[in-house]
Formats: sequence, C-alpha cells, structure tokens
Amino acid sequence: MDLDLPLNEYSYVAFDLETSGAYPIGHDVVEFGAVKWCQGQELGRLQFLLKPRELMTDFIIGIHGITNEMVQDAPPMSEKIHEIHEFLKGSVIMAHHAPFDMGFMAVEFEKARLSLPSEPALCTSLMSRKWIHGVDNHKLQTLVKHLQVDGGQAHRAYDDAKACLQVGLACFHKMPGDTTLAQAIKSQGKNLWWKDYSLLFSTDAHIKNLIEAIYAKKDVDLIYQGGSTKGETRRLTPIGIVRNPDGDYLQAFCHKDKTAKRYYLNRIGDLAVIY
Repeated sequence: MDLDLPLNEYSYVAFDLETSGAYPIGHDVVEFGAVKWCQGQELGRLQFLLKPRELMTDFIIGIHGITNEMVQDAPPMSEKIHEIHEFLKGSVIMAHHAPFDMGFMAVEFEKARLSLPSEPALCTSLMSRKWIHGVDNHKLQTLVKHLQVDGGQAHRAYDDAKACLQVGLACFHKMPGDTTLAQAIKSQGKNLWWKDYSLLFSTDAHIKNLIEAIYAKKDVDLIYQGGSTKGETRRLTPIGIVRNPDGDYLQAFCHKDKTAKRYYLNRIGDLAVIY
C-alpha cells in the first residue's frame, strides 16, 4: 500500500473487541464490531457476539455487560473469521489501543490459516494524544464527551468502533489538509503492522512452548533474567502472551509470590513445560 497519498484517498475500518479476558492465547473474543468508512460515507458494518472456549468471570462480565447466557448460542470465532478477514481487506484499520485488538485478531487469523493483513494500523488513543488537547485523559469515553459525538453504549463492540471512528476523523480534521497516511502514522509515534503481532506462526522456541502450555493448561518452569530473584527458576501458570511495541511479554501467575506478573520475553532464559 502506498502510504504517501492524502488521508481521504483510503478506506478505513474502525473496529473494537470485547473479550473474555485481557490476554491473547489464554482468552477469547466475545463480541466483534466494525464500521467501514471512505470519503465521508459508511460503506458497511459488522456486529456479532461470539462464544468463548470457557465461561466468563463476574469481573469480566462487569466490564462489558456481556453475560455467559448471551453468548451461549453464539457462533464460535471460527465461523466468522473469514467474514472479518474479508471486511478488513484493503482498508487501513483504526482501533482505540490498537495493539490490544490486533493481538487478539492476529491469533484468530493465524488459527484459521489466514494471512495477516498487510495494511497499516492507526491507534486513535495514540493519535488523540497528539491532536486532541484539553482533556483529563485519552480514554475513548472521555474523548467522546469532549468531541460531543454519539458514543452509543460504552464497552459494546460496534458502538465503541463507531466512537473510535469519530475520534479518528476528529484527529484527521486537526491535521493539515495535505497530510498523508505516512504522516498520520508518524504523528502517533509508533508504527503498527499486523505482522508484528504474529504468535502462532512464530519460530521462537519460548513462544511455542508457552502457547502449548496455555492451551494445555500446564505450568512452566523458567529462569528469568530480571526482578529480585534474577537467575532463579520460577514456576508459573501462563495466562497469555502479549505482543507490544514496548516489549513482548508473558502474563503469568507466579506460584512463589502468589500474584500475576509480567515477564518480558527477551529476559526469559531456560523454559520447560511441566507435564
């Protein structure tokens, strides 16, 4: 994709997910919502509930309000992933905190043996920090109120996707009229490409072992080159793996400390799955 055209030369898909937990591999998408936009017109939308592998906790239900009963008869992601892949094709994606959403969807694309999209991504959270001022924070609902746009029902996928689009368009409006896509990407401070969120196709031995442990619900022993017990073997229950522009990490429950912690993948030494 040529990144040097004016912003109005592209189509955009703003999308949002609600999930059964915070971390890819260990948790699933339970609702997907998206809206496609080009040159001032809505071209299409997607919205559906999805059934996760496991029941959701009361804590997670309290965040988005989607109950286990609501998704009991919903299709699994495998029945909708091709439709989502086709809907995104050829468009620049937008998401609020895009690395979160891209991390979950990259796993789903790879499960279905679908190629990761080649188009770049815009994060409306990052862009808003550059272009929208005078707000207490850059949460989606704060920005919606500041911009006085219809945010719909917070923490429901389609309404949040549409709100995300409005924030993105507001950022575009504040940019110089001849701004290119490349310049818009530069303004968010980070390059976000789908390929950087690949997990299941990774050749890294640690990642492959951690994915195996999460799916099989097995513990791992690892040597971590960080923290107060640097170099010691730790037994962990892996929760999920996150690709992140600031450093990829494992979220895991530490048996010794009795708490969930973040372990950066580049600091993991030896690792073994416990069977």
